[in-house]
Amino acid sequence: MANSNPQNLANTAWAFATVGQSDALLFIALAGIAELRVGNFTPQPLANTAWAFATLGQPDAQLFMALARAGERCVDDFNA
Repeated sequence: MANSNPQNLANTAWAFATVGQSDALLFIALAGIAELRVGNFTPQPLANTAWAFATLGQPDAQLFMALARAGERCVDDFNA
């Protein structure tokens, strides 16, 4: 993805999940890029990415572990 900042990645995953479009190849690509950039994610993209993958039943243990580690680092920045 040319512009793969965390918010754009999360927005793409969120948009597909919102309309129930589970494109396995897209989510494989999103997971790979997200794993590389997860250190730059803020709470909102972390939550949106996790939600999108979970909502569409796109299991990616490696991605979820990376998201969990990133979430632990910024847990104080999350809000309701």
